[in-house]
Amino acid sequence: MPIRTRRGRAAAYRALWEWPLHSPARLIGVLVVLAAVAIGISALAGGSGGSAGSGRALGPAPGPAPATAPAAPQVTELSPRTLPLDQAPPVALAVAQRWTQAWATHPPGTTPAQWSAGLAPYTTDEYLAVLASVDPSNVPGSRVTGPPQAVEVRPEAVRVQVPTDAVRLELLLVQVGPGDWRVSGYDRAS
Repeated sequence: MPIRTRRGRAAAYRALWEWPLHSPARLIGVLVVLAAVAIGISALAGGSGGSAGSGRALGPAPGPAPATAPAAPQVTELSPRTLPLDQAPPVALAVAQRWTQAWATHPPGTTPAQWSAGLAPYTTDEYLAVLASVDPSNVPGSRVTGPPQAVEVRPEAVRVQVPTDAVRLELLLVQVGPGDWRVSGYDRAS
């Protein structure tokens, strides 16, 4: 079995790679020489190998410089599209009515789990987790006193106000699937 030594072909290659790393000055010198060689090769290749028959490098044709910089394209501000109030989906209004009835239904002794279970069919999963921590005895309303009214309609979200005997609620309903609207938040209407 041969013994490996620092002699031979591998030693010669190792010496070539180690020589520039011996000092910072050598490394900088080698990098400068490599950069000059790369620039020289690219200049020779660009000057002689242009497009066929034209004798010049590829690129835009030289011409007069523009007098002024081109105007930046106009960017329109993104804003969600609002629809007329009469285009509120009837399904969303029905869900708002049922959700508010379930919200106001909390006879004495109702546990938070029972109360949130009544809201579950009409509430998004994310918001249902928030409502699970609400004590139903702190809910001020006990019955719905009027029909739901849309106050803002967008393609996939609707804000609806529903009056109760204690407060007027403003619900945010979102479309979670085709024809499937759920409440994702509520607050007292101002």
